[in-house]
Amino acid sequence: MAEAADFQGTSASPARRWLRRTGALLAGAPLLAGLLQLPAASPAQAAGIDETVAVSVDSLTPSVPTDGDTLTVSGTVTNNGRQTVTDAQVDLRVGQELNTRSGIDTAAKATGHQPGSDGEPVGGKYVEEFSTLTPGVAQPFTISVPVDELDLGDNGIYQVAVSLSGQTAAQPWPQVLGIQRTFLPWLPDGPDAQTRTTVLWPLISTAHMTAQTGSNESQTPVFRDNDLAKELAPGGRLEQMVSLGKDLDVTWVVDPDLLASVDAMTRSYRVQGEGDTTTAGTRADQELAKRWLVGLQDAVADNEVVALPFADPDLASLAHNGTAVTGSLGHLKEATDVAADTVGSILHVEPTTDFAWPVDGAVDPSIVKVATSAGADKVIARSDSLDETAGLTYTPSAARPIGGGTTAVVADARLSTLFQSDMTRASASTLAVQRFLAQSLALNLQTDEERSIVVAPQRMPTGAQARALAEALTALQDGGWTESQDLTEAAAAKPDPDATTTVPAASAYPSALRKQELQRSAFEQIAATQNKLGKFKVILNNESRVVTPFGRAMNREMSTSWRGRGTDAVVYRNDVEAYLESLAGQVTLIEKSETKLSGRSATIPVTVQNNLVQGVDNLVLRLTSTSPRRLKIGGYAYEEQPVTVSGGHSQTVKFTTSAEANGRAEVIAQLYTEDGQKYGDPVKFDVRVTEFTATVMLVIGGGFLLLVLAGFRMYTQRKRAAREPRETGPEEIATVPENPEGAEDRPVEESATGAGAGEYEQPSDPAADTPVESADPSGTGERVDR
Repeated sequence: MAEAADFQGTSASPARRWLRRTGALLAGAPLLAGLLQLPAASPAQAAGIDETVAVSVDSLTPSVPTDGDTLTVSGTVTNNGRQTVTDAQVDLRVGQELNTRSGIDTAAKATGHQPGSDGEPVGGKYVEEFSTLTPGVAQPFTISVPVDELDLGDNGIYQVAVSLSGQTAAQPWPQVLGIQRTFLPWLPDGPDAQTRTTVLWPLISTAHMTAQTGSNESQTPVFRDNDLAKELAPGGRLEQMVSLGKDLDVTWVVDPDLLASVDAMTRSYRVQGEGDTTTAGTRADQELAKRWLVGLQDAVADNEVVALPFADPDLASLAHNGTAVTGSLGHLKEATDVAADTVGSILHVEPTTDFAWPVDGAVDPSIVKVATSAGADKVIARSDSLDETAGLTYTPSAARPIGGGTTAVVADARLSTLFQSDMTRASASTLAVQRFLAQSLALNLQTDEERSIVVAPQRMPTGAQARALAEALTALQDGGWTESQDLTEAAAAKPDPDATTTVPAASAYPSALRKQELQRSAFEQIAATQNKLGKFKVILNNESRVVTPFGRAMNREMSTSWRGRGTDAVVYRNDVEAYLESLAGQVTLIEKSETKLSGRSATIPVTVQNNLVQGVDNLVLRLTSTSPRRLKIGGYAYEEQPVTVSGGHSQTVKFTTSAEANGRAEVIAQLYTEDGQKYGDPVKFDVRVTEFTATVMLVIGGGFLLLVLAGFRMYTQRKRAAREPRETGPEEIATVPENPEGAEDRPVEESATGAGAGEYEQPSDPAADTPVESADPSGTGERVDR
């Protein structure tokens, strides 16, 4: 103004110039002071380093305030620096309103004090002061502010921050040394339309039961460990899932294997120990299982129950690595078929079985194909897999028709993944709850159209994660902008015509999830076990005692719970296969040593031992001669006979043999099933064929020699008698001795083999078919019956 008053074309006087310069300096002094202080006011934020003081918000109540409420925020402040903080003050700040879901994500990731967006302190009496904050020491705080003092506006999500201001010896001026942000949902005017929200409440665990069962009538089950009892105990993960879920309006998603395992625990069961030892489950653990089942039955009585296939098979692993292995899809079908009966018989409700749930809701065409192959026509996917490509400004409803009569039920990724981190710290839980509520309200405020949203959390949340989710759902149910609905209703809701319905290609499947999949070798081992089970079961009188436990064990071998536990999965598969082989080995042939066969024909016994508790039949024993020109079995190269053996007994099968020539012949005994498949290992032994034994030949040779000698002596006596004149009379003849040559000649009239006079055995007579057996001792069970 001074310059305007000057006449144009003239210069100002020296006095005027001095006044103008002095005024300018005085007016700019505050601004200069502010500029000089800016670099020192927030050096931590400018340098991007950690904040000096850590602020933890451990509690914020109510989570969704309304008019007239008092907001109470509690937590701790901890000096992480090396210098004492003085003149410290905890303030509550109300920052900017957040209008988008992405804006909430950005605010949640922000660090350091951000003037403007963090808002001004409420101030006044709504602060908490500390004269000093000693390094490493946490100090609690609580600030309670009437909601009316927060000056909140219309419906929306407001950023709320708790900050710690103070100074240090190195920076002796007030400054923000730490801050923690959270979110405050605010809905004073009510929603334009309620969001219909479905929350899945999963009851899933790892594989606990083995294929092994006791030999008693009730087939006492054997568990891998006793970890399930810990999950069912008070404070255990599964106990918390039931106690928390009973007060929530949720859809229960249940693995039938978990129910079957807990049900088995209610009776006598055993637990594997070191080596082959097992120990009995305790009565206390049985009572735990009974109480848990009763509590679960009460909790699900008025809620929808979705039954997954038995043992929750890994659909993605099966699709990517198992479909080329014969029989793999058959196991999925079996797991689906038994699901409804298992859940219905234990929980006394009729479950829904037409939903498939791939890991993390990640899908590709092969996964969808496998998921629906066993009868499911709805696939629970997730929005970070079935991503929106149409540029929608809002989150569409969950149901999406993806072709072939299949519906993808797309869970919201933001809401579904908020509780996957460590929730054991109160601050982490509180922040997750408020962020969940903020995202849900932001979703509702996107449009005034009613939509159906699904929340599908992780399959096996920890106890802390379950508590945090339950807290969020309780606040959500009281928030007023959502209404609960079942999963079946969400799947049947009218789909948004602009929502994505194209299933992503296999190349888009997350690599991190691929690395955790069961490999093809796992499915090949399962197929090998199934093949062995098929050969074993056909010989059993009561095959269900074996087929059922092994069938369920093979379902567990395909479980999603093995992800990230590859070594444990291999051990489990090996144990199942080894146990099956040990059972099949209980029906076996007893080993035989060399057998001696003297004579032209005889019988050879072969013994089948059955050490199982049940009888076996449908078996055929084949005895084969590898040298049929020397030894024939039943007149041919081999002979077969049916075998039936009671449990714990043995049966000896006799085969007729005929010798064609002396020498050694190898004989093979092999069990076969009735369909011609070999069963077990063969037993090989030698048969030494000797038509006449050495003793028999010696006796015959000695007798023949005596006959020759006797004949020669008779010949010489007759010849001598013919040369001598016969001058004696009848009287003299009567006195001639019967043996004029001496008593030693009498044996001539007796058979060398014991026959009477005139009954000499001729050398040409054939030997008997059953000569005396070899005097050599034979092995156990090696007596040849004739």
